[in-house]
Amino acid sequence: MRGTLVVLLLALACAAVFLTALPDGEDDRESGPACAATTVRTATADSRLTGAFGAYGDDGARSDDWTGGDGTHSVRLPDGRVLWLFSDTFLGRVHAPPNPQGQPHAWRDGSAPMVRNSGVVMDRSGALERTLPTPLFADPAPGQWRWPVAAKVEPRLPGGDEDVLRVLLWTRATGTGPWIYGVPAATEVATLTLPDLRVEGITQISDQRGVADPEQRVLYGTTTADEGEWTYVFGGTDAQATARPTSHAYVARVPRGGLADPAAWEYWNGSGFTRTGKPRPVLGNGDREGVGSAFTVVRTGGTYVLLTMAAGTEGLARVTSYWSCSPTGPWHGPAQAFAPPLPKDTAGAPGANGPSGTAAAAPYNPQAHPAVSRPGRLVVSYDVNWLDPAAANAQANINRNVALYRPRFVSLRFERED
Repeated sequence: MRGTLVVLLLALACAAVFLTALPDGEDDRESGPACAATTVRTATADSRLTGAFGAYGDDGARSDDWTGGDGTHSVRLPDGRVLWLFSDTFLGRVHAPPNPQGQPHAWRDGSAPMVRNSGVVMDRSGALERTLPTPLFADPAPGQWRWPVAAKVEPRLPGGDEDVLRVLLWTRATGTGPWIYGVPAATEVATLTLPDLRVEGITQISDQRGVADPEQRVLYGTTTADEGEWTYVFGGTDAQATARPTSHAYVARVPRGGLADPAAWEYWNGSGFTRTGKPRPVLGNGDREGVGSAFTVVRTGGTYVLLTMAAGTEGLARVTSYWSCSPTGPWHGPAQAFAPPLPKDTAGAPGANGPSGTAAAAPYNPQAHPAVSRPGRLVVSYDVNWLDPAAANAQANINRNVALYRPRFVSLRFERED
């Protein structure tokens, strides 16, 4: 789902879905509203959060902090701060406009350092205050790296009193051909101490390197959702080699407090959860229905809503949704899609693989952020990159306009069909 320094033609066509609990979603299916068909009613640009990350990235006071990144996830910490996690990340300095091409964009030069992951802390007032030492999660081996996905505060041990921060990680390995942004390798869980956010250790949950076909490798952790005694952990495959790449969604569950215990994980096999056997997808048919390897599902009332970049070429520009009464499905949809707004002066054709065959900016990887949402409105981020047949051109464009490789935000309202 990430594509720093590479062409994202296939990666962006893959869906990116998201799942977590809405801020007003305390009601459960037993005591709250019944499950009903639910879709996105409105999507409004959130200029405040988009502007906050823009201002933080443009601040030239330091040369070792965040100036842009993708793979945006967030988690509220017990003391009220919010930790923002990113995958491929630019550091260095941003220069004021005009850029060397004479355009009115803030820009970075080609020497700006890039790391595979980072963390930015937002204080209790909502101000972005600092970047943690990078990379936050060290590479596991040469030619491999870690991308952080969902994060969750939970007891160190089930039923215990001490809380820690768990961060799910995707290990990727250098690849070629369609795997220009890395081959899926493993799911891991990092444990960080609170409140100092020190990485205490990393545990491997699922090693997928023994699966011969990279398109069949499942990485878990795009998001988590609590229900009853369980934490549900969602993941997906990466369909990169097909003509119309759509991926499949999977789900596992862990007793609350057990994310870092590989023996506690149970995987959906099509009829129930088991610790052994082959997992089965809960959504995806390889065509117009499917997700990407990163996704979120929001729970509103008694309904789960899954949002994703649309399948096929439409996925280069539009977000669609599905709904279900259970994390395991059946999922209904896709619903009518909406187009998230792009930075100024970057809109264009849907990309090099789109109908026009031209280069353009494109959105991808929508993610929900209940930590900064309010009742009735869900804040969702999406990343923006430049599609181009030539990788060098793609990198040049995200350097000439730093607004491209940063999260942007919308606020969603949902509509029920009772």
